[in-house]
Formats: sequence, structure tokens, C-alpha cells
Amino acid sequence: MGIVCKMKLIELEKIMEQLKTDFIGQEIKYFAEATSTNDVAKELAAKGVKEGTIVLAETQTQGRGRLGRRWLSPEGGIWLSVILRPKIPAKDFYQLTFMAAVAVAKTIRRMFKLNAEIKWPNDVLVNDRKVCGILTESSVRGDAVDFAVIGIGVNANVDLASFPKDLRSSVTSLEAEVKGEVGRERFLCALLKELENYYTMIQQKKFEFVLEEWKSLTTLFGAHVEVTSFEGKVRGLAVGVNRNGGLEVLLKNGTIRKVLSGDVVKQKQQRRPLK
Repeated sequence: MGIVCKMKLIELEKIMEQLKTDFIGQEIKYFAEATSTNDVAKELAAKGVKEGTIVLAETQTQGRGRLGRRWLSPEGGIWLSVILRPKIPAKDFYQLTFMAAVAVAKTIRRMFKLNAEIKWPNDVLVNDRKVCGILTESSVRGDAVDFAVIGIGVNANVDLASFPKDLRSSVTSLEAEVKGEVGRERFLCALLKELENYYTMIQQKKFEFVLEEWKSLTTLFGAHVEVTSFEGKVRGLAVGVNRNGGLEVLLKNGTIRKVLSGDVVKQKQQRRPLK
């Protein structure tokens, strides 16, 4: 049984008319409702669907973010997963997350002139509020990535009142920021083109360029942060991101701690200019 959607549904015909990619998005698996586009995409990838296939849903009933957290996916958003088969070693898998964050932020900036920024490692913010989350998962064979699934959730025309009250102060939508409904098909086509461009760089072993783009899109450096990981909490000054995607935090004792994964929160202290 299909769902009743009050919002205007995404029109696949419009996407195919406007899409200017070579392979990403040329094959679309569309659902009015899905449990999780990442789960559907992983099943399809394991069955051998071609690279660049995307899974697109109007809503998700079991959407999730990093660390298994629930990801709310009401109607009006862009909930998609991209299937890729990168020729990279498993240790470089993190590059895909950085690539996706850059693609989303650049698309928002170019289309809407909004100051989209990246919060390490995978959230995109507008006015310090989350507008997009990214969850990248993979299947590894030996020391190489067999396939990867990049899940991207964008609060496009989402009604912010549909979020729990405790989240409303930390999230936003494109519609709220531009004060009007955005064309989801047009945005999606632009995003997929950006994604393909940066993915090509990674395939050509040009991640350093992607990383520099990422660094130019974050305001984290110079800020006092608290990072929570499985190993505990780290507090200090965010000073950089290393070649392996780890956040570098300058501690009070003058040493630099490298954090590979975790949740980062800016502290309400004055930023310190980096030399």
C-alpha cells in the first residue's frame, strides 16, 4: 500500500531531463516509502547493479545516521543513496564521506547563495544548523572496497515543525533559509553532478584537492571543541584535519590529539586565530 504524501512528489521525468552526469543517477530506484535507502542500496549493490545507481525515497521509516542514531526523514526532503564501486583501498574509504560533504555544501552555495559549511566529518550546516547528514557504508573484500553506499539526507522542503521540539533549534531546511519552496529535482541534478566530479578526482587519486576544498568549507579550525568518541571526551582547539581524515585537536598541555571518529561540538569560547 502506498503512502499518502501531502507534498508534491519528486518527478523522475524532470530529473532525467535536467541530469548532466555520465553515470551517477542515470539509473534511479524510486520509492514513495522505504525503510532506509542505504539498506535498499546495499542489497542492490550486493546483487551487482551498476555503479552510479541511486535509491531515492519520499520518506524513510527507519532512516539512520552515524553511530546507529535515528534519522528523521519526513516528506519534503531528499533522501537518497548512491551506489559506487571505487577502486580504492579500504583504508581510504573515509574519502567518500569528505567528497560527499563537499559536493552538498558546494551545491547549496551555488544554487541558493547560502553560506553552507561542513562540520567534521559529515554534516552540512547553514547558520550553524544542520541541513544535511551523510552516512557512508561499504562492503570490503580483502584490502579493497568492493562497493560503497553514500546516504545523503537533505532537509529540502521539510516542515521543521515535524521534528521533535528538542531538535528544532539545531536543524534547518533549505526552504526555511531561502524563504520559499526549492525545486528538489533541480537541486538533486546539481548535487549528483558535483558528486560525480569529486568522485572522479578520488578515482584519479586526487584526494588532496578534495581535502583542500573540505578545509575551505569548514569553520571548525580555531574553535574550542569537545569531541566525544568511544574512547571518551577530548577538549581543545581544533587545528586541522590530517591526510587520513582525522581531526587534530590541540590540548591544553600543548600536544595534538588525532581523533579518527566521534561527535564534535563547538564550545562557547572565543575563537583563536591560527598561525
